[in-house]
Amino acid sequence: MAKVNSGTHPLIITSHPEVAECIARYPLWVQEKLGRLRSLILMVAEETEGITQLEETLKWGEPSYLVKKGSTLRIDWKPTQPGQYAMYVKCTSLLMPTFRELYGDIFHFEGKRALIFQKEEELPIPELKHCIQLALTYHRVKHLPLLGA
Repeated sequence: MAKVNSGTHPLIITSHPEVAECIARYPLWVQEKLGRLRSLILMVAEETEGITQLEETLKWGEPSYLVKKGSTLRIDWKPTQPGQYAMYVKCTSLLMPTFRELYGDIFHFEGKRALIFQKEEELPIPELKHCIQLALTYHRVKHLPLLGA
């Protein structure tokens, strides 16, 4: 368990060792990209009112991030798509339709479940942080139009 605090509020992170073991099996560039996504998820959790605990674990063999009142975020890379990596959400949620409505001209999508990132592209940080925040607060905002965006 790690405690992170940047002055906004303390965030207690419970991280299971199998997550690091999973990521360590990937190519170096993937490790770096997933590390960047992980950092953004932790940063947004720390900056978001009401989030004090985050669990980092494996779900379906993918690094996953869970908070109370949020929807699970997963990040992963697949050898079948070697030049890309992704951030996944629950496909039955309103998250992907909302992301498409807000940022359809910015992100690449895979169905109702993933934002797809290419190896060489720069991440659109403000928009991605907003999507992460919507996922981490999903059960507080799911009744609002566009999730309160």
